[in-house]
Amino acid sequence: MNQINLYDAKTNLSSLVDRAASGEEVIIAKNGIPLAKLGPLPKQQEPRKPAHALGISYIAEDFDALDPEIAALFNDDTL
Repeated sequence: MNQINLYDAKTNLSSLVDRAASGEEVIIAKNGIPLAKLGPLPKQQEPRKPAHALGISYIAEDFDALDPEIAALFNDDTL
């Protein structure tokens, strides 16, 4: 486990993430006091599955179509 100061961690974040992804743990310190640990996440065995938390199972083809009444409100010159 290596310790690196916060300034160097900000400067080299991309390489630190690569090191963590390869299995190394890095301690990030500020003024010599350890504050955080950067380490690898466990590999996911299967792809994420949607939770369907809102219960939406169908989206209409015209879901994002422009509503003529609302478009008319934005184009009204009398306002």
